[in-house]
Amino acid sequence: MKAFGGLLSGIPALGLAMAGVMIGGAWGQALREDGSGQANKTPKPGLVVLSKDENKIFIVDPGTLKSMGSEDTGAAPHEVAVSEDGKIAVVTNYGPKHDGTTLSVVDLDKMFTVGQVTYPGLSGPHGIVIQGTKAYFTNEGDKSVVVFDFVNNTLDQQIMEGQKRPHMLVLSKDGHTIFVSNVESNNISMLVTKTGKDWTQTNVGTGKGPEGMDLSPDQKELWVANSEDGTVSIINVEKKKVVGKIDVKTKHSNRLKFTPDERLALISDSGNGELVVVEVATRNEVKRLPLGKSAEGILVQPDGSRAFVAVSGDDKVAVVDLKALEVTGTFAVGKDPDGMAWRK
Repeated sequence: MKAFGGLLSGIPALGLAMAGVMIGGAWGQALREDGSGQANKTPKPGLVVLSKDENKIFIVDPGTLKSMGSEDTGAAPHEVAVSEDGKIAVVTNYGPKHDGTTLSVVDLDKMFTVGQVTYPGLSGPHGIVIQGTKAYFTNEGDKSVVVFDFVNNTLDQQIMEGQKRPHMLVLSKDGHTIFVSNVESNNISMLVTKTGKDWTQTNVGTGKGPEGMDLSPDQKELWVANSEDGTVSIINVEKKKVVGKIDVKTKHSNRLKFTPDERLALISDSGNGELVVVEVATRNEVKRLPLGKSAEGILVQPDGSRAFVAVSGDDKVAVVDLKALEVTGTFAVGKDPDGMAWRK
């Protein structure tokens, strides 16, 4: 593990390109006000959607399904996380050839780029999760997980995970375990800490090409969608081993998400353009919904009523009623949509 210093402290090994940022807890206040001194009206709650082809972040009103604002990001943004207060989004700019070198920090009230994070060695940032004031993200280039404090503008830790293509990331509720899917190592890494400083690593073998994954709401199981063999690996978190496998017959699974009640697991299949619905208790497929070309990112609404699935090849997002298990509509929001997050 490597500890980083303050980004604006003059340390030559690190850099943060910021656009007039005020450092500390009050820096966002000025950026959230327009010339009249009134905050811009972007929706809360809101659906945040990335457009990989247009290099933009959009915010959508979940009631009307209309875009209420957008802002430029870096090249080919893939994943996004939103702060717990709904004020800030942090975007991983993956790059068109997995070679992106920045993260974008966006004020969601004003849809204004606060700044871009970069440092030597950052190449292909991808999976990202926010807990408190810290964003945890994968850096495929040097095979690490990095912790960024977006309030204090510091890169706090670099955890050298060492596996091939660390892609997606999930964090336990207590913040003590990081799960990373390593696409080309055919495993997931469990990084565990008691102090928040020292991490122990356990690698658990999965199927081929593990990518999308989610931690069950009760925190007991990690389900991993294996993109290259059509299966889902079920990992017992306490035992740190695979305890089951489901053949969901996907052509190229992309993301996996649980519903909040842990009743269903949703798996997007970019190869077949489908959403596969699995009943968690029985581990049986209950529905397969055709969505279009290249079904990718999934966002489950926190109340469990709907799921939003990015149909990237058709430049649309599908809306799925999770009670009826039917597609109730679609909406356009930028070209090649993918990563999504919920703003409270």
